[in-house]
Amino acid sequence: MILGNTVFRNKIKIWFLHSALVVIGCWILFMPSMVKFQKGANNIFTVFLNDVEVGTLESREDAYKALRMARRSISDDTRELTLATSNIAIQGSNIIWGEVQTPSEVAEKMAEVLNNSKKTTLARAYSIKINEYSVNLASIDEVMKLLSTALSKYDTENQYDVNLVLDPGREVNVLTTQVLSKEEVKREEEIARTNMPEAGFFATISEIVNEATPLAYDKDFSDYKLGLQSIDFADKIEIVESYLPDDEITDVASAIDEVTKDKETNQIYEVKSGDTLSSIALEYGLTVSDLIAMNESLEDEYTRIRTEDELIVTVPEPELSVSYTVESYYEEDYEAEVQYIDNDSWYTTQTKVIQEPSAGHRKVVALISYTDNNEDSREIEKEEVTYQAVPKIVERGTIVPPTYIKPISGGRLSSGFGKRSAPKKGASTYHKGVDWATPVGTAVVASSSGTVTRAGWGSGYGYCVYIKHPDGRETRYGHLSKVLVSAGAKVTQGQKIALSGNTGVSTGPHLHFEILVNGSQVNPLNYLN
Repeated sequence: MILGNTVFRNKIKIWFLHSALVVIGCWILFMPSMVKFQKGANNIFTVFLNDVEVGTLESREDAYKALRMARRSISDDTRELTLATSNIAIQGSNIIWGEVQTPSEVAEKMAEVLNNSKKTTLARAYSIKINEYSVNLASIDEVMKLLSTALSKYDTENQYDVNLVLDPGREVNVLTTQVLSKEEVKREEEIARTNMPEAGFFATISEIVNEATPLAYDKDFSDYKLGLQSIDFADKIEIVESYLPDDEITDVASAIDEVTKDKETNQIYEVKSGDTLSSIALEYGLTVSDLIAMNESLEDEYTRIRTEDELIVTVPEPELSVSYTVESYYEEDYEAEVQYIDNDSWYTTQTKVIQEPSAGHRKVVALISYTDNNEDSREIEKEEVTYQAVPKIVERGTIVPPTYIKPISGGRLSSGFGKRSAPKKGASTYHKGVDWATPVGTAVVASSSGTVTRAGWGSGYGYCVYIKHPDGRETRYGHLSKVLVSAGAKVTQGQKIALSGNTGVSTGPHLHFEILVNGSQVNPLNYLN
């Protein structure tokens, strides 16, 4: 009996042991959280993200799968581009027993690490480049608002639309602008909708009609379609999609203000006949002092300017300019063009008015082209004169007058033209010329070609030379030490006529120089080239 019980208990133990081994084997083989033993190969992988341990997985593939899941999870809450540091490291090991996690569990831990190392979120934006200027906006709607606002300043009746099209001159996807009238857009939509192009006989007839020259007739003022005829941007516009930090994106109101408001821009102005510094300054809203400050060639307000000289002026311009054409009707008083009669025996400085002008009056339809608020051109399409203008008729000389040069080389300007304190007894308090201090014996040359009318002693002038010039002017040279020409001699510009000195009423070695116009002394410095 005892032996039977012992055998029974042994059988029970063996059965229990077998059952336990089966259960353990099944648990090892089929439970996903336990690693499977693989002889000679890594069977468990510890994963680190940005040097932070985030879990253990069965394979390297699971580690990268978890990283992809983590990246998706941190960007699912935004449509924008998110940047975060994601340096992954994987350490493999070969063990008999160990617990592993699922990729989704590791991905949760990875997401926490990525959020902590997130650099920035780059928002989708649109960069607009206008010449050298650029601005970034948050959406294509804001781009369209900016462009439409720039046009609306001149398209007050909203007749035109801005479209964005691919720039055919660029290989990459760069957008540019196309401005079409609403009538053109409607016409193109109608053609696209009907999709019925003309063909055969009807196409030929249409082509003949379109190419035929219309019969000429005298259009009445009421036949013209006045107002805006065309409009476009005057600057090249390029638009590209980009991803940028929020602080680099400009709000649309600020962008509109930056792009459309006038800014002072330097331009070159070519001097025309009749211009003065004050008239040029007035035209551009400047002061004469402003002009002098901007142009090194201008010493002061008395600096002479000549036709075709170039001066820097400032002109108000926006970053984005708009060019447009307007057909306008107006009535105006007008001046007839001046008529000139050439006189080959006069200098170009001599003129005489033969007939005084009188303004006329006319009705006009003109096609006027502008860039922003500046008129570029004006083409008169119809003109009806109410009464004719009487032209101004001017007789003018054709001979170029002689020029005048400084009569010595070097020298220091020691006394200018005009009122002064008498430098010594007997000297005048009103200086009728200019003085250059220079050593005795300095060469004195003729300022311009002419005929010597006096050469010798001249009382207060000491030794002096007078020269009469073809334009009626006269030059005088005083306080000389030696005279090298005689009265009646013909001299050329730059010819040596004397040596400087200290004769007559003089306070020291110098040359006294005068220019007389119509017998009266003028400031020589205003006439020297």
